[in-house]
Amino acid sequence: MEAEVKEVITIDRLPLLDCGVCGYKTCAEFAAAVDNSETSLKMCIHVKHNGSETKNLKNLIDCKEATGIGEKMGWKDHLKRDFDFILDCFENEPGPRETILPYNPALVKELGVKKGDVMIGRPMGMSCGCPITHCGVVTDSDPRNGVINWCVTGPLRPRSEGFVDIGYYVAQGYEGIIKESKEKIELGRRYWFMPRRCMLQWRHSGLVNAVTRMKDGSYKVRIEGLFIG
Repeated sequence: MEAEVKEVITIDRLPLLDCGVCGYKTCAEFAAAVDNSETSLKMCIHVKHNGSETKNLKNLIDCKEATGIGEKMGWKDHLKRDFDFILDCFENEPGPRETILPYNPALVKELGVKKGDVMIGRPMGMSCGCPITHCGVVTDSDPRNGVINWCVTGPLRPRSEGFVDIGYYVAQGYEGIIKESKEKIELGRRYWFMPRRCMLQWRHSGLVNAVTRMKDGSYKVRIEGLFIG
């Protein structure tokens, strides 16, 4: 019997986007799961398949060390629209940091939303209008005003552990790190940007209302006045 021939995957064919649509936080975690036969490479919508399935992604580098993603994408989103920078999440956090306000702020108190809760909801309306249900982990909440801060992740944890459903919400702001940009980052300017782990790979727009230049040349920013498109 002839030995099974496995397709060779090169780094250029792998997304390195940490979009989370496969159910894992990072491409590196997804690669480990594929290597251990816990999932299929076909779960990655960004990889083009030639009819055979790869079970070995040992050469996949950690997405945290990947650089040049903006250039790789040609500074254009999935719909070929220009954007200015990529917003990365903070080190040691499970995903992008987002401030949200539920359409019914009383739910924060009624549901007892607290730090560490696994939560789902969908940003609707002028603030964002994203068609994808967001999943994440609560970092803190304000029952008086109904404001929640959380880190947005993929759907794997809610599927396995259960979740609090906050329903529709308004996305108030993002916080993160800018490591790659084709434009000068300035306080008070509105930019088009790409959240590193956006499942749709669509550009977002927002006003930078807080910025700190880090020692390594990156920028810590807060972005408000959000919308997609």
